[in-house]
Amino acid sequence: MIRNALQPWHLLVVLLVVVVVFGSKKLPDAARSVGKSLRILKSETQALKEEDAQREKRNSADVTS
Repeated sequence: MIRNALQPWHLLVVLLVVVVVFGSKKLPDAARSVGKSLRILKSETQALKEEDAQREKRNSADVTS
């Protein structure tokens, strides 16, 4: 039952509702905004990973000293 919960026609219905609600003129702007937000999220996540790696290096250097 759950395996067949999301059919391709469900996605078409959702897409149709989005187009009707937001209109075709606003969709490219919305997609652009989502893209920018995802790019910012990705760069911030990468910065946090690098910061954690540097912190671990410092902690391991302090422990061995």
